[in-house]
Amino acid sequence: MSGERLFEDQTPSLCFEERVNLLLEPKRPGSPLVLDLFAGCGGLALGFESAGFETLGFETNPDCVATYRSNLSGDCLEVNLTRDFDFPAKADVIIGGPPCQPFSVRGSQKGNQDARNGFPAFLAAVEQIAPDLVIAENVRGMLYRNREYLDEVVQKLRDFGYSVEVELLNAKNFGVPQNRERVIIVGHRLGWDWPDPSDFPLVTAGEALGDMAFEIPPDSKFLTSSMDRYIAEYERKSGCARPRDLHLDRPARTLTCRNLAGATSDMHRLLLPDGRRRRITTKEAARLQTFPDWFQFCGTELSVFNQIGNAVPPLFSLALAEQAKLSLGLQGVTSTV
Repeated sequence: MSGERLFEDQTPSLCFEERVNLLLEPKRPGSPLVLDLFAGCGGLALGFESAGFETLGFETNPDCVATYRSNLSGDCLEVNLTRDFDFPAKADVIIGGPPCQPFSVRGSQKGNQDARNGFPAFLAAVEQIAPDLVIAENVRGMLYRNREYLDEVVQKLRDFGYSVEVELLNAKNFGVPQNRERVIIVGHRLGWDWPDPSDFPLVTAGEALGDMAFEIPPDSKFLTSSMDRYIAEYERKSGCARPRDLHLDRPARTLTCRNLAGATSDMHRLLLPDGRRRRITTKEAARLQTFPDWFQFCGTELSVFNQIGNAVPPLFSLALAEQAKLSLGLQGVTSTV
């Protein structure tokens, strides 16, 4: 199913969040099984379940596991994946986002030398299970300092008998109100077509947040005058053309753990009509990441921000899931908005 159908507006009164709430709803399980490795809070799985797949997640963080189990139809096992892990089920599809820290431009980019690198376990799972389709997501840093390691991952998949496609995709081109570039690696046996960006609308942060952007929740955290001065000086020295506030007339900057959970110079914040700035809330961050309003996160505020920052936007995942169904020769989703 194309993005045009995904976002087909048969009821013009529906706003962005209402469409997302309807599109992203787990279907009754029973379709092909998807193993979701390094599952996080379930953003990638939610897109696949909304397309009709059954999912089984594997994740080490207990808050993420609790969030997954609270919202998804499939189960999530709290495990530390290793190369010799014995998976309890066969599957038609393997998806996952191995930890990005070894490849992020914000880190040391040690790649395969970083103990947190999850690709060896991911590739071992692919070799053990031999699914028809493999989809991995990671940061764009894999294209630069760690390009040689990316080439090794691609060659491994080819050695396993897959045709491999690699693209740098921006979630903003697939209905997500956020500028979020990610490397997508697809190993397939039956053919693969990328979703067409021209099928999807460009959604601004203002459209996604609606009136929330002008509200002052009881738990609002405001920037102090000293923080305002520090940020202004940081932006002046770094040559920012515009203040790094959340501009409502365009997609948001990339949401990360650092700029959501940390009191840093690039934190996500809103400039209110009265001139004050406040940090965005977990609900606003979830909306910009296209989690439905019904999605409930488990854990502290810090944990929730980290879960959101690490997640794959579910709406972006849904676009990939629809292409997965085409690749496997399956019928598209039946629900449209």
